[in-house]
Amino acid sequence: MALPRPIGRRKVCGGTGGATGAPPRYGRGSIVYARSTTIQAQPLSIDIGIAHVRDVVMPALQEIDGCVGLSLLVDRQSGLCIATSSWESLEAMRSSAGQVASVRDRAALMFDGSARVEEWDIALLHRDHHSHQGACVRAAWLKVVPDHVGRSLDFYRSAVLPELESLEGFCSASLMVDHPACRRAVSCSTFDSMDAMARNRDRATELRSRRVRDLGAELVDVAEFELAIAHLRVPELI
Repeated sequence: MALPRPIGRRKVCGGTGGATGAPPRYGRGSIVYARSTTIQAQPLSIDIGIAHVRDVVMPALQEIDGCVGLSLLVDRQSGLCIATSSWESLEAMRSSAGQVASVRDRAALMFDGSARVEEWDIALLHRDHHSHQGACVRAAWLKVVPDHVGRSLDFYRSAVLPELESLEGFCSASLMVDHPACRRAVSCSTFDSMDAMARNRDRATELRSRRVRDLGAELVDVAEFELAIAHLRVPELI
């Protein structure tokens, strides 16, 4: 089985990509690209779907040039599942669309749900330590102003990230911005266990209340997930 190639870390600087499709330029750091597939699954089909992603989808993606890795988040109560594949370049992600479509459609059938696809720039990722079995993720979806994305990322690095690191059970944090519009973002924080995430929930809520406006963003939704598959393999992006 072919393994993903190491990511070429590409420096970026300057303004925004906008609707042209050019990669947005956030002022510092590197960008890796991601495609997320959101499936509203039937709760009774989630274990079947997880096994299919692990045993069929992940090996298939590993055979595609430019694919770096894959993660899967599941909420067993609501049935919401999000599979995210990481890619070493925009070109690799876009050229894989045809190959991935049939794999995605089959996965949606295994989850007994329909799929919605979105593309993102992984603009920031910080990892304190790798996650282990039982890890969980809290995701917050935000509306952002395209012209202010660079400034928002700088604030996230300097002010939000240190506070996230202080939460009990913190493993890692990432911030993704939708490509190419740069109008939405999702912040994901990974924790060692569901218990740790439950114990830090009040502090996390207070943190969001204080910092979302400072980010120049509007909070759209928050959800908590089991990290069912953790092989996204994205390097430190600060």
